Amino acid sequence: MDSTKIENNNYVAERVDLTAAFRWAERLNLHEAVANHFSLSVDNEGSRFLINPNQMHFSRIRASDLLLLDANNPQTLQQTEAPDPTAWGLHGAIHRFCSHAKCVMHLHPTYATVLSTLMDSNLPPIDQTSAMFYNRVIIDTEYGGLAFESEGERCATMFMDKKKFIMIMGNHGLLVIGETVSETFDRLFYFERAAQTYILALQTGKPLRIMSDTIAESVASEIENYPQKSKHLEEIKKVLDAEKSNYRD
Repeated sequence: MDSTKIENNNYVAERVDLTAAFRWAERLNLHEAVANHFSLSVDNEGSRFLINPNQMHFSRIRASDLLLLDANNPQTLQQTEAPDPTAWGLHGAIHRFCSHAKCVMHLHPTYATVLSTLMDSNLPPIDQTSAMFYNRVIIDTEYGGLAFESEGERCATMFMDKKKFIMIMGNHGLLVIGETVSETFDRLFYFERAAQTYILALQTGKPLRIMSDTIAESVASEIENYPQKSKHLEEIKKVLDAEKSNYRD
């Protein structure tokens, strides 16, 4: 049997988790047509990674559709099944330079993207959900156009502080990293929810009740060290399985 086919059939659990995240992101309308991407590294160095195929809708992606790429292969875009050039530029750079970023999710969800357009793109700790991200967010104000390789490398350099796991990409969208698909998807889900609460609170025109730095940091630390792991992704897979979704194929 072709060794490439054998290799591409590996990482079944990783493929299933990532595909479930695609399907649920589409269901929540967090995606934007076929322009957004999720990736997951599958080796200790972090440079070999799975990513969605070029311009396939999130609702159609199956585990076997995911591409397996090497961030250190300069010939990637010349391959028969090449990824989207901006997916390669952004995700390839992060997996090449930030080995701690095992999973990378980039989208343009409505409320986080609204936040990215504001002169002050900070997310203040106005509730428990927004406090999760206190002092964990990078705000990029130097948008340089589509995320081809130079722009991707510029973004990757900002993740060297391992405490930061969210990037508000000014005038662009949202970038989230994590150790696993489950952790990264939760961060994505809760950040968009927190951004929604903040934008709606701003629309009231009334003063905001902002937590103190001490309380906000305490909440963020408590959530990071919570004694139970989130079962959010596992429950999502159970829902998809009950619906007889083909995401595992």
